[in-house]
Amino acid sequence: MKRLLISFGWDALFGTGLLISGMTLPAKVQGFLDVAGNWDPSLAFVMGAALAVFIPLRILIERRGGVHETLARGHYDVRLLGGAALFGAGWGLGGYCPGPSVVSAGAGALPAIIVLAGTLAGIWLADRTRGSAPLSIAPPASPDACAP
Repeated sequence: MKRLLISFGWDALFGTGLLISGMTLPAKVQGFLDVAGNWDPSLAFVMGAALAVFIPLRILIERRGGVHETLARGHYDVRLLGGAALFGAGWGLGGYCPGPSVVSAGAGALPAIIVLAGTLAGIWLADRTRGSAPLSIAPPASPDACAP
């Protein structure tokens, strides 16, 4: 129960940050992506703040040996690059990425609900096409549970 409450607290903090930063406003996101038109640079500060937190943590994780195996090897394949391109196109067209779509869907915004449904359908389809088990939010029973 304690773990769930801590997780909920972090998620609520993240959602609040998305609301304050304007990441839940599709017009603001699309204005940021419109570099050839009426560009709104304000989200660059949000991204800069995210990088200021991410980079030191990534360095710390790398020093402890916790780098994701695929990225540590530099393994970039068609699926990874295609998924990234599809994500970017959806973000630009819809104005929502997964985090803000959850926050906005919770507030009842129909476009966000549609984006979130598409995101979940995409996750489901990806799981089915690669033959893996569905994504789970439950932690493994023991550290050895993930071993082959």
